[in-house]
Amino acid sequence: MIYIDPPYNTGNDGFKYNDKFNHSTWLTFMKNRLEIAKTLLADDGVIFVQCDDNEQAYLKILMDELFHHRETIVALTSTASGVNAVNVKRGEQMFKLKEYILFYSKSPKFRFNPLLIKSSFNSNYKYEVIFENGEYVITDLKSKMNNTELEEYCLNNPKNIFSLEKNNSKAGEKIKQVIEISKTNNKEVIEFENSFGKTILVYDGGVFIPLQERILTEENKNFYGLLISDLWIDEVFQTSSSEGGVTFKKGKKPEKLIKRIIELTTNENDIVLDYHLGSGTTAAVAHKMNRQYIGIEQMDYIETLAVERLKKVIEGEQSGISKAVNWQGGGEFVYTELAPFNETAKQQILACEDSDGIKTLFEDLCERYFLKYNVSVNEFSQIINEPEFQSLPLDEQKQMVLEMLDLNQMYVSLSEMDDEQFAGCLNDDDKALSRAFYQSVKNQAEKKDGE
Repeated sequence: MIYIDPPYNTGNDGFKYNDKFNHSTWLTFMKNRLEIAKTLLADDGVIFVQCDDNEQAYLKILMDELFHHRETIVALTSTASGVNAVNVKRGEQMFKLKEYILFYSKSPKFRFNPLLIKSSFNSNYKYEVIFENGEYVITDLKSKMNNTELEEYCLNNPKNIFSLEKNNSKAGEKIKQVIEISKTNNKEVIEFENSFGKTILVYDGGVFIPLQERILTEENKNFYGLLISDLWIDEVFQTSSSEGGVTFKKGKKPEKLIKRIIELTTNENDIVLDYHLGSGTTAAVAHKMNRQYIGIEQMDYIETLAVERLKKVIEGEQSGISKAVNWQGGGEFVYTELAPFNETAKQQILACEDSDGIKTLFEDLCERYFLKYNVSVNEFSQIINEPEFQSLPLDEQKQMVLEMLDLNQMYVSLSEMDDEQFAGCLNDDDKALSRAFYQSVKNQAEKKDGE
């Protein structure tokens, strides 16, 4: 399963991603990654992409071309009160209370795990039906208890509690015939076996619906639940800003949300991928739920947020879903970084404080790093020594030098890591880890055998 929470293209540059793309650029940014994501998915794999109104319509059309649409989930993310009520531009916009989660599968044939969502108790579950001495004994509990007592009793003793559903217009013809018979049989229970081999209890023109099938248990306590729908308006977005022991303003998703998505579509030991890892929520939840996981993040804060958060998970931290899944700590993870090459040159260029620094760096760039094939080193060497270049703002000078770098060589490729050019980038331990990670030792052995 893949879950991503990419930049929303809101125009808010306060977010550390470049979150101000135009539609076409943003869609290209997404398309390139989604196409790779599709190749990574198992045949029975699924992908969830979270977004808001800025790009939802465009994104859905793009994903319709790549995957098979399952659901467009609308999730309640806020309330029309507090800060929202103060900041909304009255008369210009309505409260923004929702986001979208686009749910797609790789295969047209896919079945998710049916989940129950916690809801208020339905007092129609008032009948206690017990089979004793060869007959069914029916008790209307509502005539003996108030609503509070009824709810407590039923949730603590759900096995024999039922509601009586008399709206059976969509029922099959065979059971309809039995329902009609039950209206005239002096209120005796009739057993009916459906096509799945399940025994259905028919009574007084209705069908008994068991409460047991609507019970969900959290932290050893029973709650009434409803089957999951495409409208998530429960407490799934309620969270603490300090959840996971890290702070990530406006970008951290609740552990409850990721738990629901993981429960909906995966089993233990399945692999979960999040390639916009951010604060590490997906990895933290997957770890607590005994899933394997891969998290990818391009921003430097991965070390201070996601990595530190996963260390706390292993130590047994108790925020988020920890109590719900009885998390006690343990496990391990591997954290690696791409080995930078031209990326190092880029950072050196950006760190230059004046024109002299750029000129000093230029010779090393030409000798050590990969430049674009059409760059004339001699011509550029003359340009940077001319007064016109030195009179440019420093940022423009840096940008011109950055344009020399080959963007396809920002990092060291596995197949090239033994080249002399990269001798200073990787030591023997790094190379051994890389081969183990990519299983290239096995691949090389197979290749040798084949030769």
